[in-house]
Amino acid sequence: MATVLETNLTNIAQLAIDKTAENDDFMAFIKRLNSDEVDASVHAINLQISPQIDCTACGNCCNNLLININDDEANALSQHLQQSRESFDEKYVEKGSNGMMLMNTIPCHFLTNNKCTVYEFRFEGCREFPAMHLPNFNKRLFTTFMHYGKCPIIYNVVEQLKTATSFK
Repeated sequence: MATVLETNLTNIAQLAIDKTAENDDFMAFIKRLNSDEVDASVHAINLQISPQIDCTACGNCCNNLLININDDEANALSQHLQQSRESFDEKYVEKGSNGMMLMNTIPCHFLTNNKCTVYEFRFEGCREFPAMHLPNFNKRLFTTFMHYGKCPIIYNVVEQLKTATSFK
């Protein structure tokens, strides 16, 4: 029997609050497990869950996350938009004193009806999110749980991982 996924953002946000202590215990538990085995489980669960969740029905990441960008990404997108890099930076980018660049608004400038209007030129952070396909899950627990209450994919992968690892 297929597991019913939680996709309601209000429910996920509340469940994240309700499960704070449980998730703290789970993070400590998961750190003690073999990293390669955890990655294999996360990747397998993600392959089942991700296709069942329509990110364009959510858009919570694009509506709520700061996006880091680099020079190559800014150059590519400014060229695609047929803008000078100076004009692009002035309109869309905030630069930190250490050279870090961020998109200057939340939600993202390029989000319309929960869809990315520059999808083929989206930034690496956007391409990688929610990062359940990447290695070293054990080393990304802080970031994962920072977004656990905001992303249906992360929420459902973590909840199924709890079962797969016999945590609960």
